[in-house]
Amino acid sequence: MGKHGKHRILMASDFFYPNFGGVENHIYYLSQCLIKLGHKVVVMTHAYGNRSGVRYMTGGLKVYYVPWKPFLMQNTFPTFYGTLSIVRTILIRERISIVHGHQAFSTLCHEALMHARTMGYKVVFTDHSLYGFADVGSIHMNKVLQFTLADVSQAICVSHTSKENTVLRSGLPPEKVFVIPNAVDTAMFKPAVERVSLQEIVIIVISRLVYRKGADLLVEVIPEVCRLQPNVRFVIGGDGPKRVRLEEMREKHALQDRVEMLGAVPHAKVQSVLATGHIFLNSSLTEAFCIAILEAASCGLLTVSTRVGGVPEVLPDDMIVLAEPDPRDMVQAITKAIELLPHIDPQAMHNRMKELYSWHDVAKRTKIVYDRAISCSNQNLLSRLSRYLSCGTWAGKLFCLVMIVDFLLWRLLQLWQADRDIEVVPDIDLASHCCGENTEGATYVSSTRTASESE
Repeated sequence: MGKHGKHRILMASDFFYPNFGGVENHIYYLSQCLIKLGHKVVVMTHAYGNRSGVRYMTGGLKVYYVPWKPFLMQNTFPTFYGTLSIVRTILIRERISIVHGHQAFSTLCHEALMHARTMGYKVVFTDHSLYGFADVGSIHMNKVLQFTLADVSQAICVSHTSKENTVLRSGLPPEKVFVIPNAVDTAMFKPAVERVSLQEIVIIVISRLVYRKGADLLVEVIPEVCRLQPNVRFVIGGDGPKRVRLEEMREKHALQDRVEMLGAVPHAKVQSVLATGHIFLNSSLTEAFCIAILEAASCGLLTVSTRVGGVPEVLPDDMIVLAEPDPRDMVQAITKAIELLPHIDPQAMHNRMKELYSWHDVAKRTKIVYDRAISCSNQNLLSRLSRYLSCGTWAGKLFCLVMIVDFLLWRLLQLWQADRDIEVVPDIDLASHCCGENTEGATYVSSTRTASESE
């Protein structure tokens, strides 16, 4: 920790700009607000196309696009030790005090946290998703998470449901896990200037069209709603493998004039799409939090959502209609929402969202977690290995072997190039030149422009 309690933080994840999603937004907005609080924040992610090396984004946010290409679903190929040298160099060059990893299925996150603990740094992990316990993929991921969190300083979850899920999956003591919800940039997501007419009800769906997001549920719900409500029109934004099923549904039921398919919607244009609607429909089958619901509510839309994961924690009861992930129940929930629309005031809903959710509040609460992590005592290798041994009869021994090899490789790197021989980067305050005093800081749109111009 630097002077006056300021931290120097490395955000590590495979998911960041130019990719768009909940994790990417979370890292970006949290980093911007931490910078405004006076902390030093650096992001490390893998290369995207020809985007590699060091880039600067809005507010002076520095991003290391390390030369690793994505292997599967924007994840880098797991190398265990391949990233040790570059992680060590970044930590020393930027004089990092805390490494903050994001997302359980990010390979780069797990490797960065592992190397950071080997080198004695304090680490914090944020889990953004929910996982099961029965299928092969979940069992594998839970074991990886148990390995990573066995020696983590503190952990953060985005909902109480997510915390319970993470504690059960990883065996982490509950007192080490904090709940800090996501937030929304209310300066960017605002209702339409003029209220949209209720003569035609527009239901907005913006989501990745995949199984986990309930795209198959939409295929059954949309035709029934269109049959029962002749003045309803659907606008679907997003892309994915399930888009074909939705297009087939539209053709089968002759709904071309009532179901509009927008395809992938850039994040900068999401607000303009939301502002044309009355109801936001979320059909996810599993969700730890769902930032999309916050964005819709901030634009004044009444939300209809499946009652899954941490979704019931997101909005007050008068701003959301919940339903079981069943087509019949979803149709009934949409019908109820349509009846409630005359009583909805979009501007009042937006004002409530400004009070309920703020990235500045998220940053302040995250800073408290960083303080707790810094105050954790340092332990030698033998003490740390005992934690890994408790991860299972065979897995524990394997985890210990992985950490011992990582420790030896780190020592070899120190012999090959001492810490003092790695040049320390001077701090440059770019924030005053890049952005003003806006409440939520620069938007993701301006970050896109800045990063592109730096090329």
